[in-house]
Amino acid sequence: MQQQYYTLPLDANALIKNESIDTCTIKDSIANHLHLLMISSFGECHFDPTFGCAIWDVDFNNVANDTKLVLIIKDSLYNSLKNHEKRLSKIDITVKIQQEERSAIKAVSRVKKRVVVVINATIKKTNERFTFQEGFFIGPLSFK
Repeated sequence: MQQQYYTLPLDANALIKNESIDTCTIKDSIANHLHLLMISSFGECHFDPTFGCAIWDVDFNNVANDTKLVLIIKDSLYNSLKNHEKRLSKIDITVKIQQEERSAIKAVSRVKKRVVVVINATIKKTNERFTFQEGFFIGPLSFK
């Protein structure tokens, strides 16, 4: 029997009413789970305080240099993936920090740190290559 993977956000009303729920591919399911791991801070999920990653811990860190921030994020993500995403093997993570000018108002602009994370791995079940890329800003954390 083929396993079903459900889209996020999960439609709880449909689940309660025993109606059909939107499904997705294993790649989409893994990508959704990786995104959830990245945007969750440690201790946010009460059932598992180890779920999440250290991105929130470095969000407003202006003291550490970019190399140190890259190592913190990379190590934290790698450990979270090893513990919480068992469908992947041969995990390789690349983290880059770039300065990007953002303008909230046309006359005012500011420079923010943009973090780009690329995860390359193999899906254990299908032995397919898997690539996931996510970009976000820190200080404060945002995805636009």
